[in-house]
Amino acid sequence: MNRRELVLAAAALAFAPDAVARRAPIALVTADRESRIVAVRLSDGNVLRHIATLGGPRSIERVGETAVVAHTAHGAVSLFDARRLGVREVLHEFEEPRYAAASPSGRYAFVSDSGSHSVVAVDVVRGRVVRRVAVGGPARHISIDRAGKHVWTSLGTKAPRIAVVDVRDPLRPALLGRIQPPFLAHDVGFAHSAGRIWVTSGDRQELALFDPRSARVLAKLAAGAPPQHVTFNGRLAFVTSGDDGTLHTHEIATGRLLGAARVPVGSYNVQEGFGLILMPSLSQGILCIADGHGRVTRRVRVARSSHDACFA
Repeated sequence: MNRRELVLAAAALAFAPDAVARRAPIALVTADRESRIVAVRLSDGNVLRHIATLGGPRSIERVGETAVVAHTAHGAVSLFDARRLGVREVLHEFEEPRYAAASPSGRYAFVSDSGSHSVVAVDVVRGRVVRRVAVGGPARHISIDRAGKHVWTSLGTKAPRIAVVDVRDPLRPALLGRIQPPFLAHDVGFAHSAGRIWVTSGDRQELALFDPRSARVLAKLAAGAPPQHVTFNGRLAFVTSGDDGTLHTHEIATGRLLGAARVPVGSYNVQEGFGLILMPSLSQGILCIADGHGRVTRRVRVARSSHDACFA
């Protein structure tokens, strides 16, 4: 090996650990009380970095190369660079932003704003609000279909209505109407592989499966204590009950219960990616990680309180 090759090899070794960290799946977890985002490497549970943010980051959603962070109490949304792990821009054109759904293109985020009773379209590439549409209630949990045509958002934490918004043109979103769930709704999620929308309850131990075309209830299922939250992986649905401290695994198409696991109490929000399931605990600040079958594999303490997580 000549001197030049030796220098290049040494440089490669020096940068290798960071390069490996970047390639490994990373979770971005809100540390609500510490006003920061915590980057956790999922292969070993190591905390890689703490990134300061505006106060009270409450939710985080990956939209293309950006993570959209809602600061509900501050009426602001941070656009977080999910690759460089840093805040790129802060938008202050909200009242009480709650959650975000990502367009399939990765360019637009649709943010539920409870305070203004609206869904707000944000161009995350240009870093600006492009449109808002009134939905007739305090929009909260939000989900989008695979084609990027329709958004469903529950109008409250115990919502008597769910708003359906046409977002085929993100610059001109339009309210299509509001539907009445069979209970007071909380979370909504499009299960793309089965052509179902799962709606969880904010007031009872039930779930409902909807047909996205007709908005008709196809089935109701027993569930844990409300409120429950839902995410999907392949043919499976994963439902958390934060008050019970449980993760239930269901078959998406039929809702059949396949298994249950214990998770930290306060594990409400749940996200899927890379075949893994993330469940941060609002009351304990523990990030719980499960595999794609709902088996808990790791628990990592990240903060005093953690409301949400996404993948970087």
